[in-house]
Amino acid sequence: MTWKQRLGGVLGSAVFGAGLHRRLLRGTAAVAVFHRIDDRYPDNPITLTSKRFRAFCRFFAERFEVVPFGTLVGLLERHVPLRGQLAITFDDGYRDNYRIAAPILAELGLPACFFLTSGFIESTEIPWWDREAGISSEWMSWDEVRALHGMGFEIGAHTVTHADLGVLQGEAARGEIVDSRTELEGRIGAEVPYFAYPFGRESQMTEANRELVRLAGYRCCPSAFGGVVRTGDDPFRFRRIPVTGWYRSPAHLGAEILRSGLRPGPAAPSAHPA
Repeated sequence: MTWKQRLGGVLGSAVFGAGLHRRLLRGTAAVAVFHRIDDRYPDNPITLTSKRFRAFCRFFAERFEVVPFGTLVGLLERHVPLRGQLAITFDDGYRDNYRIAAPILAELGLPACFFLTSGFIESTEIPWWDREAGISSEWMSWDEVRALHGMGFEIGAHTVTHADLGVLQGEAARGEIVDSRTELEGRIGAEVPYFAYPFGRESQMTEANRELVRLAGYRCCPSAFGGVVRTGDDPFRFRRIPVTGWYRSPAHLGAEILRSGLRPGPAAPSAHPA
């Protein structure tokens, strides 16, 4: 553990323990993004163990007003003042999201939105980041996606193939953006109004593709390169904070949320590729 990680944990514990975060985070909200919850890969950058995930969820439940992702989008659309809310999201569609994460969320009464790469669902696809880590990817089945939706969780689109929309252009990009929504809506029999772009770094979404997301009828286009959401932010530009193993404790993550809210600027570097 580095001194920065240790200091972040101490500061987070002090501020959140005293309840000062409620005042300090006024006018902002946070969106946490997870990927995989799996005890077999505790050192993988995009993976948390079930124990650590539960700890983060308890911290969220105790210290924040946790709201559905769509509720936060609506607040931004209406320019309603934010007051330190937090939304929970997942990207990609790993099977553990349904088998491990969803039961923990349901137990704690927490909402979440799952952004799914439609071409990964019920496939044997192994994306490059898992291949390099020697991990055999396991994806949800369509029955599990429908069950997840039936539990009350929101479903969002994340392209068909997890394409880099900072590179892909024109009809190829439009197909990734539109076809993922068409597939998901057909499979769950409900509207899918939310889209999150893959990889999530600022350079991995062009303005032309952001406009394609708008034209496709989505209500948002969040990233994943860190930072908080502020009252009046454009829903097609707001940020999410990747929750990875870099955060040594929930309080450490809390300190990063506070830092981002009080001092606008780049967030702590993200090690996640997806």
